[in-house]
Amino acid sequence: MFANQSFHPALARILFVLLAVLSVLPFISPSIALVSGIVLSFLLGNPDPVFSKKVSGKLLKVAVVCLGFGINLQEAMQTGKSGFLITLCSVTIVMLLGYWLGRRYKLTRTSSYLISAGTAICGGSAIAAVAPVIKAKDEDISISLVTIFTLNAVALVLFPLLGHLIGLNQHQFGMWAAISIHDTSSVVGAGAAYGPEALKVATTVKLTRALWIIPLVFVSALFFRTDSKKISIPWFILFFVLAMVASAYLPLPGWFTQGIVYLSKRMLTLTLFLIGAGLSRSAIRTVGYKPMLMGVSLWVVIGVLGLVVSLCW
Repeated sequence: MFANQSFHPALARILFVLLAVLSVLPFISPSIALVSGIVLSFLLGNPDPVFSKKVSGKLLKVAVVCLGFGINLQEAMQTGKSGFLITLCSVTIVMLLGYWLGRRYKLTRTSSYLISAGTAICGGSAIAAVAPVIKAKDEDISISLVTIFTLNAVALVLFPLLGHLIGLNQHQFGMWAAISIHDTSSVVGAGAAYGPEALKVATTVKLTRALWIIPLVFVSALFFRTDSKKISIPWFILFFVLAMVASAYLPLPGWFTQGIVYLSKRMLTLTLFLIGAGLSRSAIRTVGYKPMLMGVSLWVVIGVLGLVVSLCW
């Protein structure tokens, strides 16, 4: 009996280290890393939850800053003239509706806010940027990411099928995908599956939408402040902006910026594994199906609005 008790945590620690190492390898996607962390937590438990929480919090901020080198600021500003109003309206509608749905479904304030941010802007990247500012718990981050990643996977298959069924041309589909699909990678994937013009439109409009991370982070800091006399300034998002500016205007070699972006994606993948490993069964039982229901509700609304805009624009 004693041997079994000592074997269980030892096995958990070995698997924890092994899965953490695998998470930084290029063939492991963020969603797989997140799910592997959750499975490990459910079956064997997290062998070092304090370490996981501390490291994931720091890695999350560093990864977000490095992602700034991957945003083409000049291209985003050029497309911003046509996409500014569209993205402003879509982000505002989703955040307000998300606030109302979160109260209606009786979700925690942070989890409903993270799901709304992920839906409104750019999926996991938006959640990663907002989470440290609102001091979200690991279980809230995990639940939000599971919701967003699941809908992203569905969108990658569903949107091209619906686009052909409705009869959208490539420009219309690109606009619809950029407005309605959460994560940038899924937007690119859906656009590429539909055609070259759809890919170009989807990518450029999505860049404009992604820039809304910056004002949302500062609004979040104001909205979630705990002391009326003090606002926590999210300094890491300022470095994110500096990274975008440096990438756009400094003569940085392509291999350097591409290397940093690649490194940031691997750090983010490792972070998602650590966050997933911190999710407990009790947390899942507490929230139940409501986060997914909220995510689907927001997605349907923004999907319909995005389709109307793409048909009329």
